[in-house]
Amino acid sequence: MAIFKSAQLFNKNKRLNRLKLEENRIILTFPKCMCMINKNELKYIQSFAHKKHWAEESVFIIEGPKMMEELMASNFVIRQAYATKEWIETQPYKPHYVTEVADFELDKLTQLQKANQVIALVEKKQIKGPIQLKGKMTLVLDGIQDPGNLGTIIRTADWFGLDQIVVSADTASCYNPKVVQSTMGSILRVDVVVADLPELIQSAKMPIYGAVLEGKSIQTTELAKEGILIIGNESKGIRQPILSLITDPITIPKYGSAESLNAAVATGIILSNWQH
Repeated sequence: MAIFKSAQLFNKNKRLNRLKLEENRIILTFPKCMCMINKNELKYIQSFAHKKHWAEESVFIIEGPKMMEELMASNFVIRQAYATKEWIETQPYKPHYVTEVADFELDKLTQLQKANQVIALVEKKQIKGPIQLKGKMTLVLDGIQDPGNLGTIIRTADWFGLDQIVVSADTASCYNPKVVQSTMGSILRVDVVVADLPELIQSAKMPIYGAVLEGKSIQTTELAKEGILIIGNESKGIRQPILSLITDPITIPKYGSAESLNAAVATGIILSNWQH
């Protein structure tokens, strides 16, 4: 009987020691300032990988220290952010909207191959009022489908000083996570507005430039500082009825054998000539 009781006591102590060990492990892994992401938060953020979700939500995702730095300097509203200790220690203070999480927790949230220190949920910008065309060059995109192209175009427009892009309804969404990341922060400075392009162009009393294969060379064309520049779909180009509304068709001279230029590359070349 004594041997039986000793065995019970041994097993009980063994269980208690194991529980203490597990408790210590938890304390070591998650200090008081660090939080575990609950299942609802995890499921919600992971759902941004699907178009149906990010298209309907009032927020979008930004990732990485560079993007976060630009975000914090902008007038966008940050709903919530999750960051590693490494990122938090680079800040002068910990913002109230930041939750510290372990690296492996952030890896569960990222849309990238590997999490990059910080992820933020940002409120989408509500652009109200009529589109302003006066006194500026406005870039118009007719059916750009590739998210990488759109992101690069937004970044290029920002580089050359444009503050707005008007797009057709079937252009890729600027809040697609791939678009957001490829803008490298320019999404925070360039407004992207969806509009009825034929109606907008018809109402504009200014030069309407269209990038086409058969047009006047961009090298001999002096682009006005005020106007509309239209870039067409990657495979179909500028479609009707928009094509008929172009007042100044322009083209980039071809010197090699390539069939066409990437839409983002073409945009950069034309805007460089415009600013030059």
